Amino acid sequence: MKFIDEAKIEVIAGNGGNGVASFCREKFRPFGGPDGGDGGKGGSIFAVADRNINTLVDYRYAKLFKAKNGENGRGSDCYGKGADDVFLRMPVGTQIVDINDGAILADLTEHGQQVMLASGGEGGWGNIHFKSSTNRAPRQKTDGKEGERRELRLELKVLADVGLLGMPNAGKSTFITAVSNARPKIADYPFTTLHPNLGVVRVSHEKSFVIADIPGLIEGAAEGAGLGHQFLRHLQRTRLLLHIVDLAPFNAEVDPVKEAKAIVKELKKYDEALFDKPRWLVLNKLDMVPEDERAKRVKDFVKRFAWKGPVHQISALTRDGCEELIIAIYEYLAEQRHKEQRASETQMAEEARGIASIDPDDPRFKSIE
Repeated sequence: MKFIDEAKIEVIAGNGGNGVASFCREKFRPFGGPDGGDGGKGGSIFAVADRNINTLVDYRYAKLFKAKNGENGRGSDCYGKGADDVFLRMPVGTQIVDINDGAILADLTEHGQQVMLASGGEGGWGNIHFKSSTNRAPRQKTDGKEGERRELRLELKVLADVGLLGMPNAGKSTFITAVSNARPKIADYPFTTLHPNLGVVRVSHEKSFVIADIPGLIEGAAEGAGLGHQFLRHLQRTRLLLHIVDLAPFNAEVDPVKEAKAIVKELKKYDEALFDKPRWLVLNKLDMVPEDERAKRVKDFVKRFAWKGPVHQISALTRDGCEELIIAIYEYLAEQRHKEQRASETQMAEEARGIASIDPDDPRFKSIE
């Protein structure tokens, strides 16, 4: 199936049914009074996150989704039937943006999460609502309200803990195959990976994390070279980026330092927040470097690249160094989750203290009688 990670759709909620002006004319009740019922509510449109879907292909060609209108009211105090709601199933990780104002309406991050995209119109009132002691035969009624209408952009950002960065042929697909259950296409030519791949890395029976591989970047991606930046959004939710560098390129004229700097430059052009994410340097294909030259080549690369962060040396093909790397990644992710949990608990405690400190006698918090 072709991977689709972006789509544009239009959603139109149903209109509310109209209220009716009616009067009871039954036998023995010639002047029974007003009995016009209300109109039914129009159908609303909801987005529902579904972990069993991994692409937006369903919304590539079907672009218009419309709910039915509510029924009109009737006499004899009969209310119109409300229309059924429409539920659109979307992959977990979908972000929904209003095209007209750029507002983010929803970010579907959990299975089963449900968000209203367009609200159905309320039904109009029948004349039974307008009767009074001075208006015993009201002829007023109201029409139903129109349902909301929106043009939306759907963007799928895969949920992964770790993202892979690198030039084409840096060995990202080989690496994700070596450490996870993902089986992407692997070949000895650039741009073998044409869409993101997700893999679950098992550190032990109960310990795991998710890793994402995206198509390789090249210099000039900001201007559309190669596959451009269209897949970098899938790294925005990750906690850690692995910058994989081919330390033994086939072409002797290719400078790994220059290519690595180009990746960093393109990353900064795309998104400052993504550029500021924690990033580890992973030097790959050491099996193709003579053993007596490895230390020198690694030291030279780190010096010329002016790298201050963590450096890991691996061979994805022979899996040398891969186990140590995934253990280090898991420990880092566990530490980050622990920090996030502590920060969340601290925030909740502060909010609780703030609520407890409210003076019940403060007139701002007294109910209006």
